[in-house]
Amino acid sequence: MTILINMVAAMITEVSAVKFRQNLGEMLTQVQYRHDSVLISKDGKPVAALIDAGMFQRIRRMQERFDALANRLESAYAAVPDTVGEAEIMDAIRAERNSSTI
Repeated sequence: MTILINMVAAMITEVSAVKFRQNLGEMLTQVQYRHDSVLISKDGKPVAALIDAGMFQRIRRMQERFDALANRLESAYAAVPDTVGEAEIMDAIRAERNSSTI
């Protein structure tokens, strides 16, 4: 199976909400044709992002797959008490940290 990856790097533009409102048409064109993304900030904090529809669909599919996997894991471990699961997770974290070299 051959997978082709678009190697053109999409750009992320950061703008304030006010600038976004003032330049909405330009931002839509940038996202639609150049497949860039726009990060919208309010009071200096990111509050939203404008992404192309293709990216949005990919994110939704990934979320659906993640939710399905999480549900399968939850069902598989439903009978395991929380304390046992948490202890196993902490043991795995400790083992990984001990095996890592910095």
